[in-house]
This record gives sequence, C-alpha cells and structure tokens, in this order.
Amino acid sequence: MTAPRRTVEFLDLVGQHDRLHDQLDVAWKAVLASGYFVGGPEVAAFEAEFAAYCGAAHCVGVANGTDALELILTGLGIGPGDEVIVPANTFVATAEAVCTVGARPRFVDVAPDTLLIDPDLAAAAVTPRTAAIIAVHLFGQMADMPALRAVADRHGLALVEDAAQAHGARFAGVRAGSAGAAAAFSFYPGKNLGALGDGGAVVTGDPALASRIRRLADHGRSPVDRHRHEVSGRNSRLDSLQAAVLRVKLSGLDDANRARAAVMRRYRTNLPVWCVPVTVAPAAQPVHHLAVVQVPDRAAVTAALDAAGIGWGVHYPVPCNRQPAFATYGERLPVVEAAADRILSLPIHPTLDHFQIDLVCDTVRGAQW
Repeated sequence: MTAPRRTVEFLDLVGQHDRLHDQLDVAWKAVLASGYFVGGPEVAAFEAEFAAYCGAAHCVGVANGTDALELILTGLGIGPGDEVIVPANTFVATAEAVCTVGARPRFVDVAPDTLLIDPDLAAAAVTPRTAAIIAVHLFGQMADMPALRAVADRHGLALVEDAAQAHGARFAGVRAGSAGAAAAFSFYPGKNLGALGDGGAVVTGDPALASRIRRLADHGRSPVDRHRHEVSGRNSRLDSLQAAVLRVKLSGLDDANRARAAVMRRYRTNLPVWCVPVTVAPAAQPVHHLAVVQVPDRAAVTAALDAAGIGWGVHYPVPCNRQPAFATYGERLPVVEAAADRILSLPIHPTLDHFQIDLVCDTVRGAQW
C-alpha cells in the first residue's frame, strides 16, 4: 500500500522522476537492448562525462559512496598504523571507511557557522601517524579546500574529498572532485545526482591512482588479462542501468541545483530570525543538498511541522565522536555536540514551489515552546 503524500515532502523523488519519465524510459530500453548490465558503454560514457563535469581527468564508477571512500584510502596505501583526520559532523560512512582499511579516525570539531571541518583544528590534530585529511563537503557546501590544502602540503598528507553531498559545488571557483587527491561521490537516490538505487564514483586527476582503484574494484583484475588477478580486490562496480540513469540526470544537474538555491534564498528571506541557516562561506558556491538550520527548541518545531504534514530530518543528531561504534576514538568536541541538539533539516528539492516554501516558513514561525 502506498503511503499518503505529505503536504510538503522532505524529499520528492516521485515528482522529480515524473519530470524525467520519458528520458528514463529511453535509457532503460537502451540498456535492455544492449545486453550490457555491468560495465559496458553506458558506464564508460558516464565516467567520461562526470569526470569532465567535475573538472577532473578520471572517474571510476563503483557500487556506492562508502566503497568509493574505502577504495581511495586503500589506493593511497593508507591502513593499519595510520591516522586519518575526519570531521565529527559527517555521516558515519566517512569514519567507517577509515576503520575498514585498518586506520584510526582522528575526529576534529567544526566551525560554528558552517558546521564544516575547521582547518585550524585539523592542523592541530596532526601527529606523526597522520596520513590523510578527509574534507567532508556537507549539506552541499564544500569545505575550505585552500586552507586544508595548506595544512596537507605542510605535513605531507593526502587530502581526500568526501563529496557525497556536493555534486556540482564549488569553492574558490574549483568544483568538488578536483580539489584533492581524489573525491568520493555517492549516487544514493536522495543525492543531488541520484541513481535509482545505490551507486558511487571515485574522481581523481591522478592516472596511477585511478588505475589502482579500478583494479581494486574489479577483484584485483589485470587491465590486460582478465584471468590474472594482481592484487586481492573486491567487487564494487557501477551497474549499466544506474549509469544510464545518471547520464540522464547529469544533463539537468546544474538546473536542479539552481532550483535548490532559489529555495534556500526564499528560506533565508522568510524564516523567523531565531531559525538560523548554516552560513555560506564567501568563497563557496553550494548546491544545497540539505537546508540545515539551527533552532532553539527542535522538539517544538518538529511537532509543528508534523502537525502540518511537512517532512523534516536531522543531519546528524549524534556526532561520530559520540557514536558507540567509535567510542574508542571519541573525545569531547563542543561545537559539533552543541549543534547536534539544535540542527534541523527543512524540505529542499527542485520541485518545491513558493506556496510550499512559505508554508514551511509560516509553520516554523508558529511553533510554540
């Protein structure tokens, strides 16, 4: 039985896909007719197109965003005995990837205005065992990559982008995917560029790293002899159907991101003064994957939204450094822990209209506490 639609959906995938129905139908039929369901021409074409979109030379399609992070770390030779600096304000997949390759996450706090990794705190967290910094581009905004690059270069560290929420974002004119040694993207359906299922990609300008990652993701198989397995790898490949879907959506990604930006501008104008959106850094051009605000009483605001049939989310109510899975690595980080009690994600997607945005703002304004 289909669940009833809300007055305002938090994420309107049905509406977004309705607009693309004919194009997606053509893509599906082309894949079905080709007989290629893993790899093949659609995957190769998407890899080339997405690399160009990101301003990078290479893209390797993989099974999901978490795999992309793990493959980057493995391809860089990061493992047991290494530490990787990770902002505590991120989805747990970032920390999971570090642990999976045998390294140790070193959690650091975030800037209070953007809630993104603080470069000064990242610099202070470097130890002789530090091998990399993961810059998480959260909520659709890129981290301060020039400042993080300076830290990484000063200490000889790899700078990795977790760009799962930043398809098309820029910082100082540089697009996500071309600002670090490599970038991990997720194409989970709710992302700005989302598949019809799981999918991911590694984007890099380093041909040797791209080759290592492609080999690792395909069972360690030799690029010249498919029966020769040169390293112990894994099975992490992008499906042809998902690649075809992503090609359709990539052509309209910038327009969809502009629509998200318009939604966020209206929120900033119409929300009450006590409902404070995260700050956009002067050099940043975000793509507004999430509309994150801070409110004084989240329970009261979410109760009002529920009563009005308006969707909402929280990203993230428990920072990584306080998660039981990472208790061994946790330490108190005041900014992210205080923000976790106040943050709230409002609906944002390309199909929101002015009436719906204003309804959200009016409902938030009317919350009682």
